[in-house]
Amino acid sequence: MDLLSLLAPPKVTRSLLTSPSSLFSAALSLRIVLLLYGLYQDAHGPLKYTDIDYGVFTDAARYVSYGHSPYLRDTYRYTPLLAWILLPTTWEPQYIWFSFGKALFAVSDILAGWMIFVVLQKTGTSQMRALKYSSIWLLNPMVATISTRGSSEGLLCVMVMALLWATEMRHIALSGVLLGLAVHFKIYPFIYGVSILWSLESPAPITSRPAVKEETHTSILGTLSTFLNQDRLVFIFTSLATFSGLNISMFALYGTPFMQQTYLHHLTRIDHRHNFSPYNILLYLSSAKIVTTAHLSSLRFESLAFIPQLLLSTLLIPVSISKSSFPRAMLAQTFAFVTFNKVCTSQYFLWYLIFLPIYLPDSVLIRNPALGLGVLGAWVAGQAVWLWQGYKLEMLGESSFVPGLWSSSLLFFAVNCWILGIIISDHGPEDHGLGPAPEKGKDKVGTIYPREKTLKEEGVRGVEEDDSDEESDVEEIPREQTVEEMVREEMKRRRQDARTGVSSTASDRQQTDILLGEYMDDIRSLVPPNE
Repeated sequence: MDLLSLLAPPKVTRSLLTSPSSLFSAALSLRIVLLLYGLYQDAHGPLKYTDIDYGVFTDAARYVSYGHSPYLRDTYRYTPLLAWILLPTTWEPQYIWFSFGKALFAVSDILAGWMIFVVLQKTGTSQMRALKYSSIWLLNPMVATISTRGSSEGLLCVMVMALLWATEMRHIALSGVLLGLAVHFKIYPFIYGVSILWSLESPAPITSRPAVKEETHTSILGTLSTFLNQDRLVFIFTSLATFSGLNISMFALYGTPFMQQTYLHHLTRIDHRHNFSPYNILLYLSSAKIVTTAHLSSLRFESLAFIPQLLLSTLLIPVSISKSSFPRAMLAQTFAFVTFNKVCTSQYFLWYLIFLPIYLPDSVLIRNPALGLGVLGAWVAGQAVWLWQGYKLEMLGESSFVPGLWSSSLLFFAVNCWILGIIISDHGPEDHGLGPAPEKGKDKVGTIYPREKTLKEEGVRGVEEDDSDEESDVEEIPREQTVEEMVREEMKRRRQDARTGVSSTASDRQQTDILLGEYMDDIRSLVPPNE
């Protein structure tokens, strides 16, 4: 049973997923309702619906509209591009244009959902199934609420999903440009560069003779030249050129404040409010200056906190799984980055939720609905426990730091580590890396020798052939030639190649005969008995 079938009422699911227009209309309607509700709550409610960060964005845009630096606004830690994009929020009348950024972020959410739908269909998912999984993002109330409150994560999610699409489609130069832009916009997408580089493997060379084990001395320079193939060089050049070009331009306009606030600030960041991270209490003590200055200068835990985070997300996870499944690697990298980050707020969850619809269709969470429901329940419960402690602290004025807030942070961290382990160890039935899909009817058959030709290409009768009308330039063995005659000729040819191609000894020739005998058995096992 599909996990989504358990979560969504059948009638609602059928009505929304009949066509793309139905789903995207529902997603747009949801965000319009939330935008209107936000205006009402801001005007009449004791608590504001609009995120405090949106006020920071719009204040920075106002400084830019007067020809000043956006960094004159305290706590603006973002690229000037964001302030430039939000310049319409400074126009009159304010009651209309002030919400321009919220509308833009909501539309970005929908665009990200459309790209999810496109990526799913490109990977062979049917339209109905692609719509169903896209709805996890498009109809997610958490995603819609965060964007309509004024969080800019929707813009970044569009860039990241476009990066996934471009990489899967082998648009290498476009991938580099998108990565450079995304990292300039917000630092964390740099972790995907390692997965992309690791996945851009050169195709194995085609050889007509058996592989021979030879001890060769490979120099560091030789290994590097093999690794840096054309695709990797193009990707490195375009990503670095885009990132460097944007940064040089912004530094020329705004100088040191741009570098300090956009990048260097994160090394010593000690934000503790609304922070799900286990570092929460330590950051609070640091910000309150309870810990002595000397102790802080020697410990510097806010900088050391990056070590386990970067080790997992930029090295261990990409090297382990990016070649088998690039989307799953991106999900695992992001999940690890957010889980181990010293600052973890609700909008950061969108960084990995954007990959969930791509990962889920063939995941263990769908194949095992009990596990899927358990993961969902534990993740929601972990947040609920922490939010209750945060509510007591910030709204009721109770001191719930220890053990309440601290223990709930540890609980949520443990839940996330458990989920991360499931994602990393999940080898779905359709895990895939990068590169074009194999041509129809060209799947390779494993034999003793690593061959590039399939049995069909070698003309073996009795092997099921493709019924399509595609033309083939492969010359087949005449039908009157028996399988036994073909096998003997093949053995003779391969024995001759093996003995003349290398300097052989008696033991080498004996081993060759053994392998050729196994090769004949391998071919016979694939031929029906009536042949």
